[in-house]
Amino acid sequence: MAIERVAVIGAGQMGGGIAQVAAQAGLSVVLADATPELAARGLSRIAAGLGKLVEKGKLPASGREAVLARIEAAPGLEACAGADLAIEAIVEKEDAKRELFQRLEPHLGPRAILASNTSSISITALAAATRRPDRFIGMHFMNPPPVMQLVEVIRGLQTSDETWAAVTTLAKRLGKVTVTSRDVPGFIVNRVLIPLINEACFALQEGLASAEDIDTAVKLGLNHPMGPLTLADFIGLDTCLYIAEVLHRELGEDKYRPAALLRQHVAAGWLGRKAGRGFYRYDG
Repeated sequence: MAIERVAVIGAGQMGGGIAQVAAQAGLSVVLADATPELAARGLSRIAAGLGKLVEKGKLPASGREAVLARIEAAPGLEACAGADLAIEAIVEKEDAKRELFQRLEPHLGPRAILASNTSSISITALAAATRRPDRFIGMHFMNPPPVMQLVEVIRGLQTSDETWAAVTTLAKRLGKVTVTSRDVPGFIVNRVLIPLINEACFALQEGLASAEDIDTAVKLGLNHPMGPLTLADFIGLDTCLYIAEVLHRELGEDKYRPAALLRQHVAAGWLGRKAGRGFYRYDG
């Protein structure tokens, strides 16, 4: 199945980034959100990001306009009609995702594929809430999508070979490298990453070292591009906690229990960069 028109639902950082990548690859894109303001804000972020590429000489001004011309920002789900693939990129809550897919599905043709950008929620469970479970798949882009090369493809129990082949082919067209994961909590990336972040939280909680020294040790000692606490702030501490809770609950092992310090930061509203404070301060 050839995919030429993509709908992305959720115009935040992840959804906007996915829409940008798809449009840069020459696809027709609908970027949908709940209100005209949210959809327009997402398109503005894309325009700003493309503008930086023009300033750096990585994209001609005409290329920026061509990419923007391929993206339609729209409120509601009606504009998603005609999409070959619809990618959900909303809040990481299972009930919200289920409800969205149930509202979205009537607007799509019978051959359209549904994908979730979830980083932790069961693809099998989400697929079961739709009328096309064989045409449902996980398509987990790394953050930020225009920069990060990887797309994690997650096969639910019901996902057909045809659906998997169409999505992996599309991801390669987007210039991405794909890995395929079974539908297990955390998939591949977060199964490894979140315990690392959580252990860094335990180390900070126990007074092993300062946040700066923990991050420096991991960056230089393990050759990581950024330390785990800096990365947690970038991801969002609420998202990190949610995924840690999924791993702990679903895998049932105490080694996945979230650090109390992580819970405290989330309770305080210190969610990382987006809140101006996490393990570090970002006010100004």
